[in-house]
Parts: sequence; C-alpha cells; structure tokens
Amino acid sequence: MAQECCSTDEKEIQQKAVVNKPESNDEHNHEDGDEHSHEEEYSAGWKSHLPLLSSLAILLMMLVLEFGFKYKPAFPVDLFIYAIAYLLAGYNVLGMAFRKAKRFDFFNEFFLMSVATIGAFSIGSYSEGVAVMVFYSIGEWFQDAAVNKAKRSIKALLDIRPDEVTVIRNGTVQVTDPKEIQVDEIIQVKAGEKVALDGELNSETATFNTAALTGESKPDTKRKGEAVFAGMINLNTVSEVKVKSLFKDSKLSKILEMVQDATARKSQTQLFISRFAKIYTPIVFALALAVCFVPYFFVDDYVFNDWFYRALVFLVISCPCALVVSIPLGYFGGIGLASRNGILFKGSNFLDVVTKVNAIVMDKTGTLTKGVFKVQEVVAKDIEKNELIKITAALEKNSTHPIAKAVVEYAGNLSKDITAENVEEVSGHGLRGTVDGKNILAGNIKLLKKFNIEYPAEIETLVDTIVVVAVNDKYAGYITIADEIKEDAKQAIDEMHKLNIQTVMLSGDKQTVVSKVAKQLGIDNAYGDLLPEGKVEKVQALKNEGKHIAFVGDGVNDAPVVALADAGFAMGGLGSDATIETADIVIQNDQPSRIVSAIKVGKITRSIVWQNITIAMTVKVIVLILGAGGVATLWEAVIADVGVALLAILNAVRIQRMKI
Repeated sequence: MAQECCSTDEKEIQQKAVVNKPESNDEHNHEDGDEHSHEEEYSAGWKSHLPLLSSLAILLMMLVLEFGFKYKPAFPVDLFIYAIAYLLAGYNVLGMAFRKAKRFDFFNEFFLMSVATIGAFSIGSYSEGVAVMVFYSIGEWFQDAAVNKAKRSIKALLDIRPDEVTVIRNGTVQVTDPKEIQVDEIIQVKAGEKVALDGELNSETATFNTAALTGESKPDTKRKGEAVFAGMINLNTVSEVKVKSLFKDSKLSKILEMVQDATARKSQTQLFISRFAKIYTPIVFALALAVCFVPYFFVDDYVFNDWFYRALVFLVISCPCALVVSIPLGYFGGIGLASRNGILFKGSNFLDVVTKVNAIVMDKTGTLTKGVFKVQEVVAKDIEKNELIKITAALEKNSTHPIAKAVVEYAGNLSKDITAENVEEVSGHGLRGTVDGKNILAGNIKLLKKFNIEYPAEIETLVDTIVVVAVNDKYAGYITIADEIKEDAKQAIDEMHKLNIQTVMLSGDKQTVVSKVAKQLGIDNAYGDLLPEGKVEKVQALKNEGKHIAFVGDGVNDAPVVALADAGFAMGGLGSDATIETADIVIQNDQPSRIVSAIKVGKITRSIVWQNITIAMTVKVIVLILGAGGVATLWEAVIADVGVALLAILNAVRIQRMKI
C-alpha cells in the first residue's frame, strides 16, 4: 500500500523486476528486507487471515454486548480482551513500526497507526483502538488482493506459452520441455495446440490464430518457410515448425517480459505521489501534535484527553493509503487494457507521455501503407526487359527493403542462377554491385545523380515509386512499384485530427508518391526524398516549435528520430526483435488506428488516477477538519480512511473492464 510513503530507497524499489516475482506485490512491499506484503498470505486464501478475522469477531462480540445488551466487562477484563483482539489484528503493523523505528524512520503509516491505536488505549478507548487496527488491516488485505490480481491478470494475458512440446528426434516423436528444444529442431503442433517456440513453417500450409500476439482473432494462413511465432494457435491439421530461436528468446517471451517490466517503471504521477507522501507524513505528525498541545494556550477549559483524542483522529485519517495503492493499480489497469488490444507499453510513464502528444510523425512504408509492393511496369532502354529484371533482382537479393523484395518476387526464377558481387548499400539511395561482370546501380533517382549518370527527365514526373537502373554507368531503364494503403489508415488520421493532433509523414520515397498518399489520407504535412538525417531535422524543427511528438515507424532504421521523439511507436513489433528493444510502445497488429487507441488508454488512465487523487484528498481534508474540531470520532476516521481507499481501488479496477 505504501511503498511510496515509507520506503527509504525509492530508486532501489524502482529497480525491483516484476519479472522475477510476477505475482508479488511490488508496489505494496513497503521495504526491501522487511516487507509487509501479503503475497504469501493472499495466495493461501482467507485462512492465512484467521488472526485478523478472529480479531474482528472479538470486536463485534464486544460491541454487541456493550450496545445490544448494555453489558461491559469490568476493568481489567475488558482491557485484556481488547488487547488480545488488538494484537491479533496488528502484530504485523506493530512489528513493521518497531523495525522502522530502530532505523529512526518514524514518518510512515505503520508508526502512524501504532501511535494512534496505542494512544486510543491509553485514554480508555479500547474498542476504537481495536477498530482502527482491524479495519486498517482489512483495508490492506483488500488492497493487496486488488494489486496482486491486477498484476496476475497482466501476466496471464501473455503468459500463454505451453509447458510441453512435441519434438521429432531421430524419426521418433517425443514430448519434452520447450526449454530443452534447440535451434533447427522440428516440432509438431497439433490442431488446437499453441506454438511453443518461434520458427518457420516446415509444412506446406497451416492456418493460425494470432490473437494472443496481435489482439486480432482473424485466421492467418502461413506457407512453407514463413515465420511462425510462439503463442499462435494451430487451427487445422497437424503442422511441423522448424525452430529458429530458443524458448527464452521467443517474441512472446520478450513481449511478456516487457509488459511485466512495465509495471516497475513508474509514471511521473506515481513518482510525485511518492515524493508528496514523504513530505506529507511528517507534516501530518506535526499538525497532530499542534492539535493536541496548541489549544492549551488558547482554550480556558483545556482537557488533555479530549484534544489528544482529536489528534489521534487526525493521525488515522491522514494515512495516504488510498493514493499510494490506487494510483499504481490504475496504471496496471491501463497497461493491461492496452495489452488486450495489441498495444504494449514499456512503462506506465508512457501512459502519461501519450496524453500530451500533439503531433504524430509517421513513416510511410509499413506504417500507413502495407509495405507489400508489387511491380507495376518495367521500362527498359537498350536492354531486354527480362535482362533488366534479372540483373536488378540479383542485386536486390542483398536487401531486406520491401521494394527490393518486390523486384525479387517479380523476377521469380530469372535471377535464380545469378549472383551479385561486391554489393554495397548507398545509404538513402540504393545499391551498387557487380553482376556478370557489369557494374550495376539500382535505387532512386538520387543514386544516378550521385554518380553523375544522365537519365530521361520525364521519369521525375512519375507518381509511383520507381527503381532506376544503370548498367556500366549508363541509364538502362526503370521499374515502377506501387504500395497499398492500409484499410484503417484514413480512419486513424481522421481520429488524430479529432483529438487536435497534427499529422506529419516523413519518407525516403520520392515526393510525388508521398504527396499522393498524404492527399488520400488527409495528412497535414508530408515530406519525401528524405535521408535519415533529413528526418531528424524535420522532427527537431517540430520540437523547436514546442510540440510533444510521437514518432511511428519501424523503430530500428529510424532510431535517431525515435530518440528525439517524446514517445516512439513501433508498427509490427511481432516480426522484429530490434523493434521490441527500440520502441517505447509496440503496436502488434500493424494497425495505425491503434495509435489513437494507445492515446485513449493513456487519457482514460490519467482521468481515473486524478479522480482517485481528488476523491481521496477531498474526503481526507473534510474529515481532518471535522476531527480537529471534535466532530469526527475515531470510528468516522477509520471508516473514511478505509472507505475512500476501497472506493479508489474499485474506481481503478474499472479500467481493466473498459473498451476502446
């Protein structure tokens, strides 16, 4: 509940990896070494809380006797009974207060509650002293349960890796632990089974449900040699997969680790509450002392016990538990909600960051377009078309760019028996190399300009993407290639505009293509013909204007731009290890509309967190004033404290059930 309000080493707590103890209450472990966490208790169920429940039963019995039957045991019998109930409910709290006091740490909720309840006993308010400790401990129980449930739900969301896998070894089928499977081994996946490791399909075809990874339950048909990832569910016949990465290196493992680590990376609001609590608690102690002693100098009929009682009420209601539990719980809920929708936040701090974004800068290829290029036309000069395709494809085999893949695919078997030598990538321009003893250049127009090769002026007017080819320093023709805009790209841009977010597209593709796509989508500003440093300049210019920027791209090639942006989105993180490592937020299903969904999750989370802050502070200030004025009793104080904490928790839990 109050790691933030009582820990002596915030940095150390921040570094606690959730991944090591995914079900532990890291936000509620008050301190390394002597935690007051109920992780083990909670996991054991209500039986672990029998002392607390026994204390509650004793308290209720004594109250029924006193107020129902007008019977109150004489002193010291009543003191003895209430003392037993008190110790049953509060031994953990008293123990923590003592251990902290030994280190001269007095400004924490344990010491606060101990002083308040022992003080109540000292003035004969036994039932109230027990009630404060009982209801405080019950509040902790529910708070721990809520936080643990939130963390487990996040873990369960993605921890769907099978515990065993069927592997084919020496012609025989064996069932073993997936951790024992080595790279290049063949595993068998039956219909309805989950794929345990990343690999490539060894069967001719297979259909998979990718919902666990992308949030989309649409069947995805794979062909032999195509990538298959852990977590996918085989939908039809028995399939074979050739393993390409170890269990610990699978995309799913990395994603799971990322989501779990996200809960340990605190938002600015959480850090603020942490700092606030460290200042707030000693101030409360000082004010409680003032409530007790200052009236002596101003009140004629000063009675110490009355003002001491008011100070105790002040201490009880001042406990900041509602804040320090409900706030991290709210962020856990936001991370879980995003994950269920195929959006992975690397930390709760990015839930805050996206709410401030007022400019989104996007790459074109693979972000707003499908990145699935098809050759449209081949135009050759002084060379046969097939020959042009053959030599270009031989060179493009050495590139992973989608345009290069389109050329290779179009060439088919033409370039099967031919290879390029001395291949060199000219950054932002294209490729150069040797094919059949000829010097070949293949890339954009800037490549020909760089090497001072003349070309027909009319090709600069072509709208589609083109690959221009030169053979032995002489223009040889071009290949036009077209990409397809993603189905939800227009919707995404429209929704960004509704949120008053400026949209910018940056691309290395030629300006005519970029302008065409931008016009179709309604993008505010679009810049083409950009080298990586050109993209950096454009983003820096936006930052100089005071814009809060999110950059959306592949997260790898655009690393300098991602570093500049306030938040980096990666599209299609499922297929790229580097993307998962680089980006702050990963959109798993490649849909641009999920960028807006991520922003909405951030705003929902922020709204609920600040609702909780407002509710908690308002109630506490009111009861503090009433307590100091002698109107509120310890009963009202503990009910208000526990009540507002549970109300805040219930409000935070709402996030996990919302739809975006």
